[in-house]
Amino acid sequence: MSLEPAPGAPLTDPALVARLRDDLAAAGYGVAGVEEVLGAVAADALHREEPLPALRATEAAADDVVAALVRTFLLGVTTDRRLLDRAFPTLTVGGAERLGLVETDGDQVRARVDLRPYTAVDGGGEVDWWIASDLGELATGQALRTDHVLGVGGASTTLAQVTVRDERDLVLDLGTGCGIQALHASRHSRRVVGTDISRRALAFARFNAALAELDGAQLDLREGSMLEPVADERFDLVVSNPPFVITPRTPGMPSYEYRDGGRSGDAIVRELIEGVGAVLAPGGVAQLLGNWEVRRGEEWHERVGSWLDASGLDGWVVQRELQDPAQYAETWIRDGGTTPDRDRAAWAVRYGQWLDDFASRDVEGIGFGFVTLRKPLGAPTLRRLEEVTGTVRQPLGPAVAASLVAHDWLAMSDDDLADQRLVVAPDVTEERYLTPGDPDPQVVLLRQGGGFGRAVQAGTALAGFVGVCDGELTVGQIVNALGALLEVRGDAVAADVLPSTRGLVLDGLLLPAD
Repeated sequence: MSLEPAPGAPLTDPALVARLRDDLAAAGYGVAGVEEVLGAVAADALHREEPLPALRATEAAADDVVAALVRTFLLGVTTDRRLLDRAFPTLTVGGAERLGLVETDGDQVRARVDLRPYTAVDGGGEVDWWIASDLGELATGQALRTDHVLGVGGASTTLAQVTVRDERDLVLDLGTGCGIQALHASRHSRRVVGTDISRRALAFARFNAALAELDGAQLDLREGSMLEPVADERFDLVVSNPPFVITPRTPGMPSYEYRDGGRSGDAIVRELIEGVGAVLAPGGVAQLLGNWEVRRGEEWHERVGSWLDASGLDGWVVQRELQDPAQYAETWIRDGGTTPDRDRAAWAVRYGQWLDDFASRDVEGIGFGFVTLRKPLGAPTLRRLEEVTGTVRQPLGPAVAASLVAHDWLAMSDDDLADQRLVVAPDVTEERYLTPGDPDPQVVLLRQGGGFGRAVQAGTALAGFVGVCDGELTVGQIVNALGALLEVRGDAVAADVLPSTRGLVLDGLLLPAD
């Protein structure tokens, strides 16, 4: 790994990074340790970007090494060198300064980077790392620099949790940023390639990989835009949290490398969906987050669906949220550090530019969601676009992977399906709603406890069918038995039940018994 630093990014010196890792672990600077020092109220407030409770809590525990680390690297407080020398007994403050983590002024020490513990659960289990990134607005009190390197935000966590985690040989993390997706991917792949247009982001990713003890031969970091650095390669999995924010391309509007792709509207997401198949190996999967415009006179899935059709890939798009243009503008103007109380004039100008930009394309809403693509061995067979706005059970990666397997399993005729045996998934429950005094339920719901948490309303025949799915009888035997019980022909029951049965298998409420 290179020892050449990028401006403002940490230096990757293996010996010093090893000392840093040992000192952070010995200090107890983990998620649990931070929350213990802060307490529940201050920790929750800090998650909402409100630092005052955390400042008070850590000031009261100023001699605690975890409190000193929190004040320095999370809150941006200038700290007494004596406290940090206790936190870094083997690295020392001098070593932290050589790594580019802090700067000193006599006995006072100030952080140059955000360094925080990270714990998460993905489809492969729990992870526990430390992640370095640029200091945020909360710590600096200033608007973000345009080459800001973002840490682990909500979008990063979402992508990590929805990614499939079966074993893959070669993985591409497109737009790696601080490297968090590459770290997750390294746990279930032989080799990971991470690309980014930002040299500073690649330097942070290199540092974080070393801090997580990732073998340097397993991670290949490359500078370049979109798919250009890997145009001649093929990957088994591509993950991307791309710079998908829809930003006006007007004079004076700041463009942030971590979120703005330099295209007009939602073109960067369209280009990625339509083009990523060029670097996918047969059967390879690509998963990405994105925004898309919903324009006057069309449904959201019409626009995104046309991109899927142009890609030539199997595709599954889940829209999780829809914002109006004003909400969207407010979100991303604030994200860059401009607020109405800090700079009312700049706020008003940028707000107007955002609204004008959307109006120029008749945009009425902006969707956010995730996209799963797969390179088929033949013609595409999966085209699914759905809106899921309720609570889901993370991590979703196993549910996504299971649904892809189920889609392939269902590629059979109804006659062949009739010969299969099914069982109810262990997380499925049945809810019945009755009018008081009425012996028969008005509504029967099959509710999924995990994954997407789907609730499927079942009619009499379907509820009876699912109730008998214990792996003993075939689908055809159950259908015929229901026909006799309901005094209708078996083919009529099949026409009613089998399409819904396929949906229940696809979504994981019913499972093949074998």
